[in-house]
Amino acid sequence: MSSNWGNRLKLSVFGESHGAAIGAVIDGLPSGIPLDLAAIAQEMDRRSSRGKALATPRKEADEVEIVSGFFEGRTTGTPLAGIIRNGNTQSRDYSRTKDKMRPGHADYSGWLRYGGYQDYRGGGHFSGRLTAPMVFAGAVARQVLAATYPRARIGSRIVAIGPVWDEKHLPSEAYPDMAFEDETFPLYNGDLKTAMLEEISQARAAQDSVGGIIEGFVTGLPGGMGNPLFESVESSLSALLFAIPAVKGVEFGTGFDMTGMRGSQANDSFFMDGDAVRTRTNHNGGINGGITNGMPLVFRVAFKPTPSIAQEQETVDMARREDTVIAIQGRHDPCIVLRAAPVVEAVTALCILDLSL
Repeated sequence: MSSNWGNRLKLSVFGESHGAAIGAVIDGLPSGIPLDLAAIAQEMDRRSSRGKALATPRKEADEVEIVSGFFEGRTTGTPLAGIIRNGNTQSRDYSRTKDKMRPGHADYSGWLRYGGYQDYRGGGHFSGRLTAPMVFAGAVARQVLAATYPRARIGSRIVAIGPVWDEKHLPSEAYPDMAFEDETFPLYNGDLKTAMLEEISQARAAQDSVGGIIEGFVTGLPGGMGNPLFESVESSLSALLFAIPAVKGVEFGTGFDMTGMRGSQANDSFFMDGDAVRTRTNHNGGINGGITNGMPLVFRVAFKPTPSIAQEQETVDMARREDTVIAIQGRHDPCIVLRAAPVVEAVTALCILDLSL
């Protein structure tokens, strides 16, 4: 099993959902970078379920204890390690059904991969709980990036919750000045918030769940970042985005909708804006040939509905080797999207930092 990612920057994430702790080790950071611990705590709080009525009832402090690579307020250049203690676990919810493979989960594929020795509690290492150390690592990466690219901004917004869609928009220069009315529920059309929350509430009432789409963006990046083919911006970022549990699709720019366009429509024509080269449209999402072109980097991430639902579902019992049914107990989000935006932003920061070092 490999738990490492990165080329110049190395990231390792460890722990299980109901283990003693989870955490991350970041290797390859430059030395002497000041870290704002309050800003890191703010990113952790964005991902947390605390204060979110439609999130899981499991409330964790998500306080990060940095145990190495940080001294007198600055990075030392040695591996930076952060630990997040697990405190609010209810493992008995899972011991009753440990042999029943939960549909939509990694129970069966994990059983095949690890021979039944994996930690089944709360999904173990497959759990969305492991996005907490990702957010910690991304919060650190943001601050390192700010020292090199002070104009760069990483952000995200909700595009869809179930069948309720905000408009698809590929601005050229709108993002730098974009201030969402509700930063905890970022939408172009704020009037859709009620309908989206209602969609989640209805799914929860039906003992079901709902998925959605998050759009991520990066502005203020220079052109020329990335590589063709195997270390392109698209392939590097996609690898990290697909590391987020429940992500099932990624598209850049106009993405799959480009298949219905002609080349004359999909091509982004260039023009001179003073001394800068820009494009009049941004269908390619700020990337050509795997390399940034200086326009906003724009991409969308599709999240499937939370697989843990209380409805009775068909499955198999691996101990008895027979068909059975399961109604999943425990504490789960009816919609992952509401807490996923800071995770999307975090892995984006990590990817950009790795490409820039």
